[in-house]
Amino acid sequence: MRPRLLTVDPVHPEPEVISEAALVLREGGLVAFPTETVYGLGANALNPDAVARIYAAKGRPAWNPVISHVASVADARALTSRWSDRAATLAAACWPGPLTLVLPRALHVPDIATAGRDGVAVRIPSHPVALALIRAAGFPIAAPSANRFTQVSPTTAQHVLASLGDRVDLVLDGGRCDVGIESTVCDLCGPEPTLLRPGMITRETLEQLLGCPVLSAPRATAAVVHDDASTVPQRSPGTADRHYAPRADVWLVNMAQRTEVASALQSRRDAGSTTMVTALLLNPRDWLALGIDTVVPMPPEPAEYAYALYAALHAADDAGTTLLLIERPPETGPWSALVDRLTRAAR
Repeated sequence: MRPRLLTVDPVHPEPEVISEAALVLREGGLVAFPTETVYGLGANALNPDAVARIYAAKGRPAWNPVISHVASVADARALTSRWSDRAATLAAACWPGPLTLVLPRALHVPDIATAGRDGVAVRIPSHPVALALIRAAGFPIAAPSANRFTQVSPTTAQHVLASLGDRVDLVLDGGRCDVGIESTVCDLCGPEPTLLRPGMITRETLEQLLGCPVLSAPRATAAVVHDDASTVPQRSPGTADRHYAPRADVWLVNMAQRTEVASALQSRRDAGSTTMVTALLLNPRDWLALGIDTVVPMPPEPAEYAYALYAALHAADDAGTTLLLIERPPETGPWSALVDRLTRAAR
């Protein structure tokens, strides 16, 4: 059975639609809704049973915390035990927007929302539908991406339906998400700010705003053992080694590897493989001789690339792609967030 699907104006959300969705949340249900980054799977962040439904619907392991979405700085501060000057600086500059802050949690925040850690992940989204829903509900909304765990995040309501089906009670269709990849996550719990997940708000931007270096999380923090019983709770969502992954095998390649890739593809064909190859390429002309089934030219600017990426991955899955070649983008500035997503998809 498919969940209820309600269309909502993404700029001026209809009060009656928002009220219906807020009622579902108040009754402990799950509502998928658009944010500027990706669609979130929302539940009352202060209701442990409701948050547990998110984990069950996604197949999400208990070591992976969720982000609590709020509508104001005052609401964010209410979830924390300590609001620092650094938090105030970043909130003033980046909220509403695609930045998540991990801050010392208040005692009333349920363990399940933080994976039992002392930090709570909080952000104010900029999407009008998300803000209207939070305000109408009257509480923080826990909302990881609205897809099964490790799969490609949804940027349309149709992606949500394809991944979650009847695991969600209501889907608000507010059109396609503007940013297209998940938020930057910055940890402010310790003595030095630490970048846990890159996003379109870059490390360089954070450092300029804070006037100090922003550290990288140790690789051990992001490396996740796929055994819930032996995995340490993570500081941030989106740090599993395999994440954001389509069903197809993913090869992340660069132009220096063209000969090697051509040889590997030919070997598959010689062995009688029926591999269907889709390629997401920044420089399509340089790869045409490889006999790729479907070539998807990717935008040369990181913001446009981010907007296009997950839609392209979903389309490749829908087309039955078995091997996905992705030309590796640069690794500087905002491209680093895209390389992060692609690297995890290719594991």
